[in-house]
Amino acid sequence: MTFDDLRVFVAVCQAGSLSAVARDLSCTQSAVSQHVKRLERETGVRLLERRPRGVVPTPEGLVLQAAAREGLTGLDLALRRLGELARGEAGSVRVTTGSTTVRHFMSEAVVAFRERHPGASLEFRTETSSQSCFDALAEGSVDLAWVTIGGQARGMEQHPVAELPWVLAVRNDDPLARRESVAAADLAGIRHIRLPENSSSRAHLDAAFARLGVHLSSDTGVADWDTAILLAELGVGHAVVPALPGQGASGGPLRFLPLPELPPLSVGWAVRRWDALTPLARAFADMVAHQSRTSTNATR
Repeated sequence: MTFDDLRVFVAVCQAGSLSAVARDLSCTQSAVSQHVKRLERETGVRLLERRPRGVVPTPEGLVLQAAAREGLTGLDLALRRLGELARGEAGSVRVTTGSTTVRHFMSEAVVAFRERHPGASLEFRTETSSQSCFDALAEGSVDLAWVTIGGQARGMEQHPVAELPWVLAVRNDDPLARRESVAAADLAGIRHIRLPENSSSRAHLDAAFARLGVHLSSDTGVADWDTAILLAELGVGHAVVPALPGQGASGGPLRFLPLPELPPLSVGWAVRRWDALTPLARAFADMVAHQSRTSTNATR
């Protein structure tokens, strides 16, 4: 049993296909199969089950997959740190998140981190959903993921940082703009600018509306919160978005009206293991948490 055997096996479990892994590794499907067969000989159990559209791990395979993925992630982290030390580098922090998160939750923390750790590398990877962020964590390509808390992420730790109330973004000349807050039932007639279908925030919002018996009509969809707000400003429709830090400054073309019946959206960090983070990653996570809590409290 070698590390390569385990890496290939984990890749096959994730892809559900021997041929797909062979293409990724630029080798033959037979070579990929040999890695799996070697593991099966040494463990004495069948690890993969063939299906019409690929393969899935057996119950025994799931046990090995979980253990191998955890062990390989730790090994990769150690090798990365050793490489940084050998090259004389100060270390790095790799973060995955949505496209608007850095602007709203991390800008001050990025500046503070750079001032405090000028030799460290800070890398950002943009994803379109919390699940994509969880996948990046699982494969070990990032250290931290800023996500909507509550998504399904087996084996991940989630640490809430801020609770974001929902608001309705409306133009100042909209009849609704004269209100101090909006009831969920009053949203039935709006032209709703919907959030991405695969996003956790969209799922959270849809579940809340379903519980309240509210159905929204929509002919416009966006990829992120900022675009929804921009389209509301242009008069395309109404945007139901979280109350973001710095949002709703006086003198702007929009009003952001509270929606008190909707439960707040919890956001924060997801990690493989909090106690296994490098000191640099932990420092950055703490700086972002401090900024987010401070900014969120100031917004209220």
